[in-house]
Amino acid sequence: MVYTGIRVKDMDESVRFYTGILGMKLVGRARGRATRGEWAQLRSEGSQQLLELNWYSPESPFYTPWRRGVELDHLCFAVDDLDRALKELEARGIKRSGGPYFTGGWKIVDVGDPNGICIELGARIPRSATRRTRKS
Repeated sequence: MVYTGIRVKDMDESVRFYTGILGMKLVGRARGRATRGEWAQLRSEGSQQLLELNWYSPESPFYTPWRRGVELDHLCFAVDDLDRALKELEARGIKRSGGPYFTGGWKIVDVGDPNGICIELGARIPRSATRRTRKS
């Protein structure tokens, strides 16, 4: 697992809680044009696991009214070969529900688990491919 994403109702309040109360370090924060939302990534000292906080505006394709109990937004897993992983999942009847998205050197696609939880599958993009993409 790469990170865990949870949905929050107030980004600033949540960042203050996780950094000020739980002592996590903020390692990234941005707004997403395509998602019409905002995310923040945090890490506990000594851990490689990230916690991603996600907030979506009512205009976002990912928006649902916030209510207690739906805070788990998605889980992200790293895979070596994204195309092969998708083919294996599709052979088992699991369809892609979103993506691909490109962020921070990763190519990501979404699938769903049996409970409706979004699972992101991410593969690192080689630096050489990233440079070629930018020149195109």
